[in-house]
Amino acid sequence: MNFFLAVNGRRVKQGMFVVLISFFTALLFFSQSSLYIPVFSTKDGPKAIYKGDKGIGLTFNIGWGDVQAEPILDVLEEKEVRSATFFLSGAWAEKHPDTVKRIVDLGYEIGSLGYAYEDYTELDDEKVRGDILKSIEILKKQDIKEITLLRSPTGHFDERTLKIADQLGLTVIHWSVNSQDWKNPGTKEIIENVKKAKKGDIILMHASDAATQTAEALPEIISILKGKDELVNLSVLITNGNVKTKLVP
Repeated sequence: MNFFLAVNGRRVKQGMFVVLISFFTALLFFSQSSLYIPVFSTKDGPKAIYKGDKGIGLTFNIGWGDVQAEPILDVLEEKEVRSATFFLSGAWAEKHPDTVKRIVDLGYEIGSLGYAYEDYTELDDEKVRGDILKSIEILKKQDIKEITLLRSPTGHFDERTLKIADQLGLTVIHWSVNSQDWKNPGTKEIIENVKKAKKGDIILMHASDAATQTAEALPEIISILKGKDELVNLSVLITNGNVKTKLVP
């Protein structure tokens, strides 16, 4: 026995149109939501900022080493970049006061990278607090008057880290673009990793000795970034409060 189904072509087309409209509406809503939902934070508490909306933030971590920081400063000075943020570990700053002074004299912003470069998620509260305070003490002794920014040394942090930083009057800074320069993948790949940066992005780079290719890649990176937006210190990038954060799991 054969069965036949009569289908109204016009109604099918209308139904498909409704489905398509619903799909694209949902997609638009999701994409807009994903851009603006607060997501590196406690639900109602302190937040870690990974993106702003004014300029581009070029940042450098220095945790250890004696060689790479000066060549990177040479490139920044030669290219007349006067806005960048350096996150310094207290232990490194303690051993390199002349380089710290040069960073200050060139007008770059300085934040804390902790003291001993330890993973804060593996330490108890008092050790985290002590490490941060020790780093700030060292930096202040080197005539850095105001320290308001903290980057968790290994990039790992949790709800406790955010609360402790907040209690100490510090804002935790993450990043939205990772150069991966510490892996030394080649200057071309470092440039490609940074090339995608756009307005509001915070770029992670390193001036520790592990990052042997950063200084070589930096001139082209600076040219690319200057063609996209103004390079600014992080305090400028996050001033108006229209920043993006992420929920800590």
